[in-house]
Amino acid sequence: MRILIMGGTRFIGVYLTKLLVEQGHDVVLFNRGKKPAPIEGIQQIHGDRTDAAQIQDKLAHEEFDAIFDNNGRELSDTKPLADLFKDRVKHFVYMSSAGVYLKSDQMPHIEGDATDPKSRHLGKYETESYLQAQNLPWTSIRPTYIYGPLNYNPLESWFFDRIVKDRPIPIPGNGFHITQLGHVKDLATAMAAVLGNEKAIGQVYNVSGERYVTFDGLAKACAVAAGKSLDSLQLIHYDPKQFDFGKRKAFPMRVQHFFADVHKAMQDLNWKPEFDLISGLKDSFQNDYLARKLDQADVDFSTDDEIIQALQ
Repeated sequence: MRILIMGGTRFIGVYLTKLLVEQGHDVVLFNRGKKPAPIEGIQQIHGDRTDAAQIQDKLAHEEFDAIFDNNGRELSDTKPLADLFKDRVKHFVYMSSAGVYLKSDQMPHIEGDATDPKSRHLGKYETESYLQAQNLPWTSIRPTYIYGPLNYNPLESWFFDRIVKDRPIPIPGNGFHITQLGHVKDLATAMAAVLGNEKAIGQVYNVSGERYVTFDGLAKACAVAAGKSLDSLQLIHYDPKQFDFGKRKAFPMRVQHFFADVHKAMQDLNWKPEFDLISGLKDSFQNDYLARKLDQADVDFSTDDEIIQALQ
């Protein structure tokens, strides 16, 4: 297949690009050209996707069998692309988010659960709805937290920063909030498995790791991945409502239960995550955190210190 990837030079796009090329596909990247391509010599079309005129000018004469829209956040980002290729593409795969789901007393989230009209990911749900209304051969992927080498969000690195420096780890609440992480390579594998799969047309798939973990459990898993003894781990708990952090982010995850069932993707896509949480975090620690020498970087722990001092 000739496949267009929107982005392709950061995190998910790097893994997906490499995987699709390995599978023998002809991959084209559309991006601003600010970062090097993950594969030397791969075709790139440079432009600003937020400019509908550029989408029309640079892509109107191109033909693709499939499109992966990895970085559309709002409907206005994706609409020009979807309109242009409405009757010209076999598959339009959209990167959404499990963050679209409304908080619920019944967990895990399953595809078809109510969505949150006030979610910061509302634009992604609006995009899904538009793709469906246009009768495009679309599929939407809804990951939970994504981690792994090249992660530009301070998720696992937030824990590693404190663990390698033998710092206390301040965790909001009682540590029992349940969350879920999925390795980026597993996400890319699920995305690639959508191609040519008739079952996937018009469907939404939660994609993440198979199991869930508490905040405390995640901190412990990160310590194991970093080769630290759990006996040396210092977990402290606090009520975030007693603090005014302003725009500072005291913890890298939403303070709520947040996890989704992935069995629909496993069944329809014949997909299974390669990584469990420990092996995935080891991959991230060894091949990214240490490889980039983040263990030697200066880290601002002032917010941590504010929490710790208030609890003394």
